[in-house]
Amino acid sequence: MGREIREEHFGAADFDRFHQALADETARLLDWLRTQAAADPAPPPRLGFEIEAWLCDAQGRPLPVNEAFLAAMDSPLATRELAQFNVELNSSVFRAGPGCFGGILEELRETLRQARRAARHAGADLLMAGSLPTLEPADLGLHHMSRQARYRALNSAILEQRAQRPLEVDIVGHEHLRHRHADVMLEAAATSFQVHIETRPDRAHRAYNASLVAAAPVLAAAGNTPYIFGHDLWAESRIPLFEQSVEVGGFANSARGPIRRVTFGTGYLHDSIGELFTENLEHFPVLLPVALDEPADQLAHLAFHNGTIWRWNRPIVGCDADGHRSLRLEFRCLPAGPSLIDMLANTAFALGLIEHLVAESPDGTLETPFSEARDNFYNAARHGLDARLRWGHREPAPAPRLITRDLLPRAAEGLERLDIERSERDALLGIIAARVASRQTGARWQRDWVARHGRDWPGLVRAYRGWQNTGAPVHTWGL
Repeated sequence: MGREIREEHFGAADFDRFHQALADETARLLDWLRTQAAADPAPPPRLGFEIEAWLCDAQGRPLPVNEAFLAAMDSPLATRELAQFNVELNSSVFRAGPGCFGGILEELRETLRQARRAARHAGADLLMAGSLPTLEPADLGLHHMSRQARYRALNSAILEQRAQRPLEVDIVGHEHLRHRHADVMLEAAATSFQVHIETRPDRAHRAYNASLVAAAPVLAAAGNTPYIFGHDLWAESRIPLFEQSVEVGGFANSARGPIRRVTFGTGYLHDSIGELFTENLEHFPVLLPVALDEPADQLAHLAFHNGTIWRWNRPIVGCDADGHRSLRLEFRCLPAGPSLIDMLANTAFALGLIEHLVAESPDGTLETPFSEARDNFYNAARHGLDARLRWGHREPAPAPRLITRDLLPRAAEGLERLDIERSERDALLGIIAARVASRQTGARWQRDWVARHGRDWPGLVRAYRGWQNTGAPVHTWGL
């Protein structure tokens, strides 16, 4: 869904044409996957990042000026998002190995410095957070949608799939939020930090499984979105909000029922990452049957359709102009913020744990049943470090104890396998350890600030922004 489109309205013939091309390209991908031999020794994976951010006024309210921001930024690493008060900051591609995290941090700091300067030029401040505490439902109207055809078309397609019924949010957390919304702009309330991890065809299915298992403990330590529309909900309220803001479903199937387009997944993979693309073809109706001109070998229809299915761990097939293909996993469950160093620490924890699981388990799961991985994920999103998580067939354990005693050492082993320097590894995982020991995630800091100062949402944004601009990890922030 990152590419612009020409059409906004489609007929039955468009859907038939697109689906036929999708079926052909899915078969091509499956054939390619079957012919790829295992690489030994395997090169270290490449990494990339996306940070979704807010443009705010002096009172911390959303400011719809992303066109002015992008003009001032004038960088290929910055692009618009669904709402005019959101932008996306991207990274270059980095190879995992000695010094990589230092290089990543240096580039992201420079990108953020340029972005803050561009935001000031547009009369705004830049904020990285899972959602904006000052955001109100009225801000999320079509009058604030970014002016691109793909967003208008997506809104029309989702509402058509829902027979024009409003989207409904019903989240029970510390408080209860019920809200009906007329359009897909509700999705813009949730902003993420997305980590792209390259993987090889012969082990991509195991890496996907491992990412499902790893997601819960990483998310438990990373929660940063307690407030939506003034309601205190989950430690990471983006998870239920986004799942409900694009609630369309898939084809009804007597064995599995409709599949949500935003989903943790339907199960582990057995033999190939291609199983997910077969699921895309068979269980998810085409939303936007756009006309794409690329040759079939470039898999443009397959990639575009995959972009309208928002798994929390999503496989992505890349194809360059020369026809060379690559695979990566998009680890989508993490929130933006609280600081750059926090986000890189979360990355190191996830990357190391996934690598450990793939290396130590034939299927990447370390005997954790899928139902446990799924339940862990939602428990972590809801309760953060107060969650109790299962690992393997053991009894549930408090997340801090499991992370500190068991999972951080495993993540360290995984990073060592990737030749991450000990100093970088220990510094980043040390931030996770200190955050867990203090119990001060971004979500906890926000709740503690509100407990002391009251529900002063502009004041919360100003305090959060002030601490974020120092670059200090969240476990060191004061109230």
